[in-house]
Amino acid sequence: MSGTPQHTPVTGEGVVTPVGPYSQAIRYGNFVFCSGQLGLDPASGKLVEGVEAQARQALTNIRTLLAAAGTSLAHVVKATVFLLDMGAWPVVNGIYAEFMGDNRPARSTVQVAALPLGGLVEIEVIAYIP
Repeated sequence: MSGTPQHTPVTGEGVVTPVGPYSQAIRYGNFVFCSGQLGLDPASGKLVEGVEAQARQALTNIRTLLAAAGTSLAHVVKATVFLLDMGAWPVVNGIYAEFMGDNRPARSTVQVAALPLGGLVEIEVIAYIP
């Protein structure tokens, strides 16, 4: 159908390899939908240690994905944060605020029973591509 946006997987240098049969991010029209990102080191494919390091790495991975899609954290419109322990919320919230700067997208934060690979935090976002 003419004029219908195509969904395109986002790839690029430094983008973490998915741990399952999915795309790390999909560009659809002027939006990019990022799958949940764990604190995986792109070089080793292993989780970094601790909730603070995992939150920083997850947001770094998101920043890399958004750059590969042609946008940035400044254009995130929705975020979802999954925590293994809600007690980690103050630490993760501070790191999130540091990465987001003045951008304040809509956000949900939920505690979950478990995350893939034994992760402590996972973050997914939707961003606008200007």
